[in-house]
Amino acid sequence: MDTFTLGLVVIVYLLLIAYLGYVGFKKTKTAKDYLLGGREIHPFVMAVSYGATFISTSAIIGFGGISGVYGMGLIWLTFLNIFVGVFIAFIFFGRRTRKMGHNLDAHTFPEFIGARFQSKSIQMLIGAIIFVAMPLYAAVVLIGGARFIESIFQIDFGIALTFFSVIIAAYVVAGGLKGVMYTDALQGGIMFVSLFFLLFMTYIKLGGVSGAHEALTNMANLVPESLHQQGHHGWTVFPSLGSAWWWILTTNIILGVGIGVLAQPQLVVRFMTVKSNRELNRAVLIGGIFIFVVTGFIYTVGSLSNLYFYRESGQLAIEVAKGNVDLIIPEFLNAAMPEWFVYLFMLSLLSAGMSTLSSQFHTMGTSIGRDLFENLFPQKNRNSMLITRIGIIFAILISIIIGYKLPVGIVARGTAIFFGVCAAAFLPAYFAGLYWKGATKSGVKWSIWIGLLVSVFMLVFMHQKESQPLGICQALFGKDMLFEQFPWAIIDPIVIALPVSALVLIGVSIFTPKMDSEHLDACHEGVR
Repeated sequence: MDTFTLGLVVIVYLLLIAYLGYVGFKKTKTAKDYLLGGREIHPFVMAVSYGATFISTSAIIGFGGISGVYGMGLIWLTFLNIFVGVFIAFIFFGRRTRKMGHNLDAHTFPEFIGARFQSKSIQMLIGAIIFVAMPLYAAVVLIGGARFIESIFQIDFGIALTFFSVIIAAYVVAGGLKGVMYTDALQGGIMFVSLFFLLFMTYIKLGGVSGAHEALTNMANLVPESLHQQGHHGWTVFPSLGSAWWWILTTNIILGVGIGVLAQPQLVVRFMTVKSNRELNRAVLIGGIFIFVVTGFIYTVGSLSNLYFYRESGQLAIEVAKGNVDLIIPEFLNAAMPEWFVYLFMLSLLSAGMSTLSSQFHTMGTSIGRDLFENLFPQKNRNSMLITRIGIIFAILISIIIGYKLPVGIVARGTAIFFGVCAAAFLPAYFAGLYWKGATKSGVKWSIWIGLLVSVFMLVFMHQKESQPLGICQALFGKDMLFEQFPWAIIDPIVIALPVSALVLIGVSIFTPKMDSEHLDACHEGVR
């Protein structure tokens, strides 16, 4: 690879990012600008920023690699991403969030829920959960981007990780949410074009759409026997209903991320950045097309990489990647794509990671600054932007440290864990805040706590992927999981934790004092 050309491409890209970050910095005058983009973001920018934030390197590198193992059944996640993550999110959640956020003068997701239920403690609780849990998600996104930089530039992983983080920190700290969303728009455009051409060139390489799919279907006999016994019958079919492979794919990957998207704090705040519901309506189509191309196309390419590698080397994709799913997509790009396209796709990967990380860092910073620090130490005439900027820097440092410590192959699973925890802890409270006036402050507090604790309990004591390496259950009870019977050890915590959290909210709300009717009327004024 021509290092000079590659370096030139990266420099031009970073200059564009720096310029957009500077524009965001110049247009950021108040805390509302820094936290919400002044509530005047264009619907195209909002939609692409939402999509680019949602689709990170974990979707492209992590889940693209997972599709190389599981096959095209992962495309059901694309369906949920569009139907739940865009249509339901924008129409049924976004409209009410935008208007109620304006009525409550809320600037963050924790502040929105806290103000809706008239509770600073709820705001601080949610802020604390975000601060503790989101660095894991940020770290796996950092890993995805750093692994790609490591593979392309042949440099040390630690250097790649640090460089990646510092670049993002520069424009997030300076430009606030405007800087984040302006750069998201550019980065989302690069991702869209890159993924569109990647699928096109993959089909050209493999002999066309029908020929490639037929050949991949005919490879079903090459599925390793150990996976075949678990229900894996090829890369173009869904796993056998009720099999181990089916439970893992549907609950751990598809449901965890497909449902968890509704309660992502960094995405919810996007709804409060536009002026009216008309902007949200216009953003639905843009967001849906973006998600369809970026996720559906990479999942297809990941599956088809098995066909390419088998033809070239007689190995499956996971064998070429030496067992690390996070390397399947980078290895495929380096082997199958022309050099000029690797340059373009490298920018796509950088864009995917930077767009998501910038939003994560901004969200963690606002949680530390506005939701925790400002409530713990209430003072007049405080500099909210300075406090948030300090919080962002702190969050970045924590994410880098975690990124150094996490094991290989963690990108997709780390994402699913965070999405699942957010769904269990936040989604019932968020939905009730929007639609149920009978929900109470106590009901919401208990729901958040129980959703979080059940998720953590299952991760530590029941879900094999986490309980086994953690070793806590083994140390306390002499076995890797409390319930080793099939399928309890492989069912994702969201399947249990989310319903329990919702039931707790309903049950406690029925028996605890109701909210003030005047406050509820004020919250819902003009909401439709």
